[in-house]
Amino acid sequence: MGTRPLLYVCVRPQQDAAAGEYASFRAATGLSRESLESWDLVRAPLPDDALDRYAGFLIGGSPFNVTEPDKSAVQARVEADLARIAAAAREARTAAIFTCYGIGVVTRMMGGTVTLDRPESTQAAAVHLTDAGREDPILGALPDRFHAFTAHKEATERLPDDAVLLATNNDCPVQAYRIGDRLYATQFHPEPSPHDFAARMTFYRDAGYFDPAEFDAVAERVRASSVDAAALLHAFTRVFADA
Repeated sequence: MGTRPLLYVCVRPQQDAAAGEYASFRAATGLSRESLESWDLVRAPLPDDALDRYAGFLIGGSPFNVTEPDKSAVQARVEADLARIAAAAREARTAAIFTCYGIGVVTRMMGGTVTLDRPESTQAAAVHLTDAGREDPILGALPDRFHAFTAHKEATERLPDDAVLLATNNDCPVQAYRIGDRLYATQFHPEPSPHDFAARMTFYRDAGYFDPAEFDAVAERVRASSVDAAALLHAFTRVFADA
């Protein structure tokens, strides 16, 4: 078998926001379109041969919430396909990193709990590595204290039993964890630049992440921020992409 690409998995219904997120992942990893392909999971189920076709998976964010009591058929299908990827990564049949909404999907399917009691502001939040995070081949690429963008309604309240906590902060103690050697989940967004994240905000002005009347002030703070979480995506690519 030749060299297989990685796959960015889109779970955003807003196509323009998804296109911007894919561009952010490509910029953060330094990969070409051929080396980091894209699949819109909202509009098409995961291909049956995806686990064989791709060396690993990078799961983007979404306005979906796993705690939603009345999920649409699309969201239910999306979560089933994400669970398929997560189960394969847990079994070391692939590698995957789930971000944003994805951490909630993984937490629930692996037996942890998700809460609405720890909402996060739209900001570049300070995050700290745990001792395990410092020793991890992926999260260990980051400084002990780094900044990454947050803007979430949900958070992991209790880790799955076999998860290893890798990063934390006071507002949301579960910022990143690992299950096994190939399944990673982050609460924060590792990929966007300040400009990218401010542009993404325009699609979610009325989604409840911030007061719409304060959009300009929040966007200005975001653009003035400094973030340094993308190194973990470089590390993920280095470790798990086909040689």
